[in-house]
Amino acid sequence: MCCLFGLIDYGHRLTGRQKGQLMRSLALESEARGTDAAGVAYNSGGKLHICKHPGPAHKLNLFVPEDAYVVMGHSRMTTQGKAKFNRNNHPFAGKVPGTRFALAHNGVLYNDHILRREKELPKTSIETDSYVAVQLIEQLGALTPASLKTMAEAVEGSFVFTVLDEEDSFWFVKGDNPLCLEQFPRLGLYVYASTREILHLALAKTWLSWEKPTEVPVDGGEILMITPDGARLSEHFTIREDCFVGWYLNRQGGHLCTPYVSRAEKQYLRELKSIASCMGYSGEEIDALLAEGWTTDEIEEVLYGCGGEDLRCLY
Repeated sequence: MCCLFGLIDYGHRLTGRQKGQLMRSLALESEARGTDAAGVAYNSGGKLHICKHPGPAHKLNLFVPEDAYVVMGHSRMTTQGKAKFNRNNHPFAGKVPGTRFALAHNGVLYNDHILRREKELPKTSIETDSYVAVQLIEQLGALTPASLKTMAEAVEGSFVFTVLDEEDSFWFVKGDNPLCLEQFPRLGLYVYASTREILHLALAKTWLSWEKPTEVPVDGGEILMITPDGARLSEHFTIREDCFVGWYLNRQGGHLCTPYVSRAEKQYLRELKSIASCMGYSGEEIDALLAEGWTTDEIEEVLYGCGGEDLRCLY
């Protein structure tokens, strides 16, 4: 339950101060999905910069240079790899011939150890499941829609990836996790966050509350590239059926069974139930939605989107 957030100032109309204010507002709201670590990546002075640290996003120095036109951020809730070791935090740095890149991930990957063994990926001190995506792209030797498609079809689990290269080309690689992307055409600006609720709460605290955005849909199985001039190019990949967590209700024992579920997935469900509990709902009510076929990410989206008011109407 991490959070992706950021901006794409393709119109080059925002000042560094405005971009900093917007990123700070997004970072603060993103803490609803994780406070273990935070980081940002952007290009400035002809170089790709990645700044990250253990701890909540509001403690991250979010100074945004005037010439940083794309800024990608990440707030982390730890599932694998201790946040106190900064190498485990997002965004991660990668390199292919012709460019360096930064990658951030929201979700949980379950087959990272298998991929490292089968693909003979280099040993690394980075302990997170997410980093295998960087290694797969590096092994493919290019950052293109084709390499992102190959990576997305290789991993198993829940995910949205954001990727930024040194030329300010930006990609969303969307699996089954939530994402909200909005465009402000008059300003030449895109803004995004993992959920609509987080995005709108953040925008309401900035000068953008007076603007009227257009939501840009990003479908599961889509690779959406946004070029430095704001154009959108779309490719698609096949989401593996075994990417989805098979939660189901054991009607004899009356509890959730996860016969092929990792400890990270079980932790994700426990955290989701904890959030629901804070909103006045029991674990049994979450189980009822899972039994009806809802995914954990869909339930989370509803919880954040409506404050839990209508949750019981779903089952």
